[in-house]
Amino acid sequence: MRSGQQPLGLTVHELPAAGEALARLERSRRGRWQMIGLLLFCAAPVIASYFTYYVIRPEGRRNFGELIEPQRPMPQALGARGLDGAPHLLGELRGQWLLLSASDAECDADCRNNLYLQRQLRESMGREKERVDWVWLVTDDAPVPADIAPAVAQATALRVDRDQLGQWLAPAPGEGLGAHIYVVDPFGNWMMRFPARLDRKGAAQAKRDLDRLLRASASWDRPGRSETAGR
Repeated sequence: MRSGQQPLGLTVHELPAAGEALARLERSRRGRWQMIGLLLFCAAPVIASYFTYYVIRPEGRRNFGELIEPQRPMPQALGARGLDGAPHLLGELRGQWLLLSASDAECDADCRNNLYLQRQLRESMGREKERVDWVWLVTDDAPVPADIAPAVAQATALRVDRDQLGQWLAPAPGEGLGAHIYVVDPFGNWMMRFPARLDRKGAAQAKRDLDRLLRASASWDRPGRSETAGR
């Protein structure tokens, strides 16, 4: 080594401690599990109510309405119009249990019977009726008959395209779309269809189905659309 020269110096930059890196990884993993746990906790009442209704059924119990399996989600972006011509989206109906019927504006005898029974079924829910809406979907542009207009004013009435609506709702084989009352849950899923041309005796049996649905969902469903509709 020549005089005055210094030995070659090697600078070793310290690497992050392995323990610190593992700790960060563990915190990230724990955060993900906490998020998953929170989501499951929030969803648990909904899952439990549907499990109770669909799976844990007392022996011998039968639904009067036909359960739709799998459920069919509402086409939320489907355009609709109020009877006054105001624009709407079908998805605005989410957030409440719906008793729903559909027909052309002329509203034949089956249509009028359904509208009457929808109103009666809702009123029969007593204090729980605020969790239920009765809806009439009009599938053409004809005027609504003057003699039913006052009654329909109490319902949610929207005009929708019949073909597009038929991609969501469907009648029983051999029946027309307007023959039934359909049940839609607060998340917008069509989940039940009552038999065609429901009479008063059948309406009493339909009420029992609705009572069970409202009881099963009481832990998470509340009157109004503000909370449920946003889920």
